[in-house]
Amino acid sequence: MWVLGRGRTITLPGLSHPVPGHVHQTVKHPVCVKHPPSVKYARGFLSELIRKHEAVHTEPLDELYEALAEVLTAEEPTQCHRSYLLPSGDSVTLSESTAIVSHGTTGLVTWNAALYLAEWALENPAAFTHRTILELGSGAGLTGLAICKTCRPRAYIFSDCHSRVLEQLQGNVLLNGFSLEPNVTTPAQHPAFETPDTDSPRVTVARLDWDVVTAPQLAAFWPDIVIAADVLYCPETILSLVGVLQKLSACQKDQQAPDAYVAFTIRNPETCQLFTTELGRAGILWEELPRHDQKLFPYEEHLEMAILKLTL
Repeated sequence: MWVLGRGRTITLPGLSHPVPGHVHQTVKHPVCVKHPPSVKYARGFLSELIRKHEAVHTEPLDELYEALAEVLTAEEPTQCHRSYLLPSGDSVTLSESTAIVSHGTTGLVTWNAALYLAEWALENPAAFTHRTILELGSGAGLTGLAICKTCRPRAYIFSDCHSRVLEQLQGNVLLNGFSLEPNVTTPAQHPAFETPDTDSPRVTVARLDWDVVTAPQLAAFWPDIVIAADVLYCPETILSLVGVLQKLSACQKDQQAPDAYVAFTIRNPETCQLFTTELGRAGILWEELPRHDQKLFPYEEHLEMAILKLTL
């Protein structure tokens, strides 16, 4: 299996037939050549591919060793690409940091719950079709870009508060073929107004600090749906998140507050318990959605993840 930039997967059935085709499906694939994954990842993949080839073939394959030689001499950059193949045949390519923590933030890489939430969205596109979605803590942008490419939302607002994350996020939106709308400051400027007759959503990247944003500022987005993935890091973040969700509950559209979906990896049960407790104190009802069957993206099988649907 080739994971193109830790995302796109291609099964290599037994390596019993000529490997050159596999090379061009993976390390020499046009997406990989144009948007290369990290050098460390490419080295590991090619080493494993050579090991599997040698286990079933007596003749060495020069093309494999040449490809490995290229990455053995390459320096690891601070940025790499990860590309994810979608069921539609389209793909999402992200520029990400090669370090988990960079520029004082963890928001420059894609986390597992973002992949999990994207899978759920692709399995439930009707929840997002012709809707305006506000994403809290968008990070690298995987979930939102997958939704924009497959679920036909009317408008999508990516948001974060870290300047470097916002810069990378804007780049990833453009990298995937979307145009950026001006930031929203008043309801009259919202993308839901005068939306053109097109399948492409109107996309905005907004700076949003949960602790200082006001209810009127949130109302300017006119969201139908609010989503967030892997944002339950610590008690302080949880309190800030619940606070912004309370403000969003006042954003009435057609006499109804937006629906909200929060996905997270259960690393510490006490952290998750704190989140649901604070939701209860804020009067926000929640239910856990059933685990979905569709596994499109690579994340560790043993990880326990969940999605809560909130009634704001």
